[in-house]
Amino acid sequence: MAEFTLYCLAVALNIVGIVGCFIPMLPGPPISFLGLLIIYWQADDQISGWALSIYGFITIVTVILDYIIPSLGVKYFGGTKYGKWGSFIGTIIGLSYFPTGLLLGPFLGAFIGELIGRQSKRDALKSGFGSLLGFVFGVLMKFIVCIYFLCITIASVWNVAFS
Repeated sequence: MAEFTLYCLAVALNIVGIVGCFIPMLPGPPISFLGLLIIYWQADDQISGWALSIYGFITIVTVILDYIIPSLGVKYFGGTKYGKWGSFIGTIIGLSYFPTGLLLGPFLGAFIGELIGRQSKRDALKSGFGSLLGFVFGVLMKFIVCIYFLCITIASVWNVAFS
């Protein structure tokens, strides 16, 4: 019974990790990785220590890139520090207006930040678009990693249940 509960917990953590890809305050990949840790500890020979290390490295890289990519989007599209800060603040405020605010928050924040920094409307729009693009790319990256971790978890549980 305890084994079944742990497998359910591993799958649940992976599902919560996927939800966390879309909610900035919930760290999706690290939560999904916890599900893999449960499988590693519970299911003999389903995930090797070497594979778990690689998945841990992927998780760390994903978390780091998630913080860097939106700023790179702003910078790539010609934004300034005002746009970067505006994007960050817009993301935080956008949480209050879920789900629309998650998309509009970074865009409007970068746009308003660039206007405060005395950029032209055209440059502010480019910066806002860069922030939005960076945010969407970061979500997509986290989503792919978490879906992959869920597939590994389900495959491991399946192998244990039917072998």
